[in-house]
Amino acid sequence: MSRTTLLSLLLLPAALASAAESPLHSAVARDYDSKLAPLFDYLHRNPELSFMEAKTAARMAAELRDAGFEVTEGVGKTGVVAILKNGAGPTVMMRADMDGLPVEEKSGLPNASRVIQKDMSGREVPVAHACGHDVHMTTLVGTAHQMQALKGQWKGTLMLVAQPAEERVGGARDMMADQIWKRFGKPDYALAMHVFSGIEAGKINLDPAPYSGVDTLEINIPGIGTHGASPHTGKDPVVLGALIVIALQTIVSRELGPREPGLITVGSFHAGTKPNIISDLAKLELTVRSESPATRELLLAAIKRVAENTGRAYGMPENLLPTVKMTDDPSLPVINDTALSARMRKLWTDKLGAGIFASDFKRTSMVAEDFGNFTREPYVPSVYYTIGGTPAPLLAAAAHGGAAVPGNHSPMFKVVPDVSVKTGVETGVIALLDLMKK
Repeated sequence: MSRTTLLSLLLLPAALASAAESPLHSAVARDYDSKLAPLFDYLHRNPELSFMEAKTAARMAAELRDAGFEVTEGVGKTGVVAILKNGAGPTVMMRADMDGLPVEEKSGLPNASRVIQKDMSGREVPVAHACGHDVHMTTLVGTAHQMQALKGQWKGTLMLVAQPAEERVGGARDMMADQIWKRFGKPDYALAMHVFSGIEAGKINLDPAPYSGVDTLEINIPGIGTHGASPHTGKDPVVLGALIVIALQTIVSRELGPREPGLITVGSFHAGTKPNIISDLAKLELTVRSESPATRELLLAAIKRVAENTGRAYGMPENLLPTVKMTDDPSLPVINDTALSARMRKLWTDKLGAGIFASDFKRTSMVAEDFGNFTREPYVPSVYYTIGGTPAPLLAAAAHGGAAVPGNHSPMFKVVPDVSVKTGVETGVIALLDLMKK
């Protein structure tokens, strides 16, 4: 037994370790050692920014062709779609995202990224897979090989998607705009997964609503410029902007139901050029997060109302009231299909034991992700689940006052790739075989 395989077994939870002798588990382990470990190493060393994943997409296309899939490149800019037809049956999509982040990796790993890339504005920035997309892509390729080897056990069409620009929540939208369903067939089911450092390696989490929807807004606040020594002769947009920022906080706290998730974040406030000049314009940039159409509508309408009426209360003329505009297409919430989630939970429990689930994990943020743009309109029954990436001893130490486990998007982010990838492939293949069984 190799040292890597031994370490993997030591890190696995008891439920998954008990399945270690299954044919699928053994096949995934062999595949990791021979094919997937070198692929992960390449992807981790060579990240690329959103919509700039040219080399990554080319490598993914080559890997999926090698697995026997019919591959189309350039879908939604740099996206890759791989199709394996295996007789009459359902079409099932599985997605992995490809882009890295503009983050300097400080993980200390021997294969840490040293990549510097020009972003869309022409700035040179460090790039790293600080969110685990290298794990997702490696898992997708591992799934492709297993499903090819197991063709005798399933029927239908398997669609594997390597998506660009998840971090900019634009890749799924652009693949949909490129007519992915019309060109390759609308799936009957869709699956996706994400590795997370806050969950024990070898375990998974299945949340009813794993990711929130997000809208990006800009509030332009006109003012009447004047000298800083004579504020009474103008209208200060900085003061008006500050009033709007404070008023926005009351929308969630006083208009949204206390058990309904919603969030308004003002992440950027720009105005002025010098300390003794009252500017004639201020600008706020916001993200608005929600998990239902009704909440989204309430928040967006309230933001417009608050901005305009705060301007009126401040004494601004009607032609100089603050204006609100959306600066990017919305990312729809990721909400797991209830029936499909119940089916997958029972399936994974039956095959891998109840201990496969990280029962103590609770979602505490409203992070967004654009998988919902594939599955919400038109509706596709889908399940998006989370794979653990951190050994249990490190999580236990952090819980008892030890060093904190770096989270996704941190320069220090790192996961156990072999356990994460193997868990992703095994759970994914089990799901696919059930959804596409003869």
